[in-house]
Amino acid sequence: MNVLGISGSLRKGSFNSLLLNIAAQAAPDGMEITIADISAFSVYDEDVYANGFPAAVATLREQINAADGLLIATPEYNYGMSGVIKNAIDWASRPPDQPFSGKPIALMGASAGKLGTALAQQQLRQALVGLNGRIVSQPQVYVSGATRAFNENGDLNDEAAKGLIGQLLGALRALAG
Repeated sequence: MNVLGISGSLRKGSFNSLLLNIAAQAAPDGMEITIADISAFSVYDEDVYANGFPAAVATLREQINAADGLLIATPEYNYGMSGVIKNAIDWASRPPDQPFSGKPIALMGASAGKLGTALAQQQLRQALVGLNGRIVSQPQVYVSGATRAFNENGDLNDEAAKGLIGQLLGALRALAG
């Protein structure tokens, strides 16, 4: 199973990028997780889109189309999903043939706050359901207190969260059929 991971953070040392790397290392046999690079995306602009997809956007759309499923890790900023992930979705979902339709998608996230990324993931679910994505409903992976949840090497100290990531990957595989 080919899974495309997308981080909603561009920060070097991003907790959400770390989560994707941890998931890639923990992927069950037969599952490979590749991490997308959305760092070159400009802010969505209808005038730019009128001239065609920028190369980075075209690449992401091809990667989404080729993937059997998506694994999105988003931080939470101001009680919502990051502008980075929203911008990537806005770009990738433009016609023709938006690639999220029917795609199995799993969500997770890490944030320094006490709620983890519960509200951000709710917004992300709403946007992806609107694009006809098939969202894994359980388990939900919210890593709160991220500054303490990871050690200086980028390893996740939270054993329960590690277990939930494994369960999430299994649920994504099951949803993909």
